[in-house]
Amino acid sequence: MPGEDRHENKQVTYTTPDAFTTRPTLRGTFGMAASTHWLATATAQSVLERGGNAFDAAVAAGFVLHVVEPHLNGPGGDLTGLYQAVDAPAQVFMGQGPAPRRATIEHYRDAEGLTEVPGAGALAAAVPGSVDAWLWLLAEHGTWELSEVLAYAIRYAAQGHPVAAGVVATIERIREHFLAHWPTSAARWLDADGNAPATGQLITNPEYAAVLRRLIASGPDDGTRVERIQAARAEWKAGFVAQTIERFAAIPHRHSDDRDHAGVIGAADLEAFEPRAEEPVTYEFRGVTVAKTGPWGQGPVLLQTLAILDAYGRLHGLSDEHLDPSTEFGIHVIIEAEKLALADRDAWYGDPAFVDVPLATLLSPAYARERAALITDAASDRLRPGSPDGRTPADLEAPVGGGKSGLEDDAPGVTVAGVGEPTIDRNGQTRGDTCHLDVIDARGNLVTVTPSGGWLQSSPTIPELGFCLGTRLQMTWLDPASPSALTPGARPRTTLSATLVLDADGRARFGLGTPGGDQQDQWQLPALLRILVGGWEAQQAIDAPSFHTTSHLSSFWPRVWEPAGLVIEERVGESVIDGLRARGHRVTAVGDWSLGRLSAVGRDTEAGTLWAAANPRGMQGYASGR
Repeated sequence: MPGEDRHENKQVTYTTPDAFTTRPTLRGTFGMAASTHWLATATAQSVLERGGNAFDAAVAAGFVLHVVEPHLNGPGGDLTGLYQAVDAPAQVFMGQGPAPRRATIEHYRDAEGLTEVPGAGALAAAVPGSVDAWLWLLAEHGTWELSEVLAYAIRYAAQGHPVAAGVVATIERIREHFLAHWPTSAARWLDADGNAPATGQLITNPEYAAVLRRLIASGPDDGTRVERIQAARAEWKAGFVAQTIERFAAIPHRHSDDRDHAGVIGAADLEAFEPRAEEPVTYEFRGVTVAKTGPWGQGPVLLQTLAILDAYGRLHGLSDEHLDPSTEFGIHVIIEAEKLALADRDAWYGDPAFVDVPLATLLSPAYARERAALITDAASDRLRPGSPDGRTPADLEAPVGGGKSGLEDDAPGVTVAGVGEPTIDRNGQTRGDTCHLDVIDARGNLVTVTPSGGWLQSSPTIPELGFCLGTRLQMTWLDPASPSALTPGARPRTTLSATLVLDADGRARFGLGTPGGDQQDQWQLPALLRILVGGWEAQQAIDAPSFHTTSHLSSFWPRVWEPAGLVIEERVGESVIDGLRARGHRVTAVGDWSLGRLSAVGRDTEAGTLWAAANPRGMQGYASGR
């Protein structure tokens, strides 16, 4: 019966952390940075050491990530995040570009003959938001000159950086596609013989270095710092960058449906976009406030999951045992709560400027109790969106399969080349996804940002610019009844989802995030629970085994799902995995260090110190500070 659970694995003691961690939780008083690439972390720390604040450091690191993790993000992509400036409330950092003016359902469906927005190619491109957003943040809250901030990225792009193994692996996988269909990408990423670079080889991107230099040169010598940044923004939005993007996107090229299409993005679309700060959506949990983006992103999924877990505990008279991500029982309840929240995401979330999202009800105690009552001792294999305020949810019909959610390398008949946002394959191998960075300074400024999109495998390289467009529109639907239907001017319901945790006085306690597409909030949740409920240190929580459900619609092309699917790191233990299978979960046990690339920074108010932690998975992320 709904709501019935025998709680056979119920325990009264929360799991304690392992004594061993892959690296220490860094502690100090000066400043801390963490990210998914050591060069970005070092850049951020360098800015702090030279007197910049957390915003200066984050922007410098963000542009470096464009250069050193081009398979995970790029200037043609987007970003979302959260921040808190000294003596100011927490804010959402909105750098998600909308659909272009000509991106209509009628054009894609009727003129282009599509049933879904492609996963690669210019038809999948939202307005690039990343560069303009970083420049906006620097103008609003930074202190450094643009030339100082961009010097790090320009040096790595012009003089070279040792290419990471993940970049090389991505280029190798898509090499044949480059040679056959995207010659400008082949010219950018392959040598004269058509070979990918070797891991550790110095590679450059002189075209992108030239773009950044032109942005700097557009500013007036006799103006203010902010005027020079605004001039660079104008050059990006209405000058040579926007015009070059429009010309190149109009050339038909191969998309993920194995046909050639021309894009619809134009210079006017870039000029119309404005990054901004927004009020976060919040949920009170265990004495803190958890802040996320609005429902134009998937951020409220984490908040809904916490609300459902709270309601489940009250419904069954539990304390913490259902919140322990190290036990069979805890994992089962967490996964089932996530399934319910993710189903609501797909049925109700969208850009609130265009659709009526019943967010207050979705986060309400009464609705959470209604959803929690659906969790039993058996794994659900259904998509079960709710009916907030008695409304009928959107139809979530979708084919069963693997693909981007993680159980198979690709869905049947789908080529790897240029498809969607690949994250984790059946064996837990990271194929590429997104980036993340966190910075905190001694003054109290904290920034947590997840940049993504515009990765080298998403679209042909624009040769004059050295980068390609993103593919965020694949998260929209060619169904006008969907809350995330393709709509000109509307933001696609992005998966980018950093988290900011606030103390009772409203001050930022810590920020964290991870790459991972649909898994971003799922991988953050176990770490949050271990920190907030179990009292673990951040590095202990990041190192601990993780998991995610694939029993939801993929946000990426092709839009498939895996009923009752659960992917989990093997080191959680054989007995736990066997118990989850007995409950009906379709478990895929992957490598011990496979899931998530979390990083985090924060402050310890009692000790008067700052801290940072980063992920060992992928052997690329790093934290730094003193």
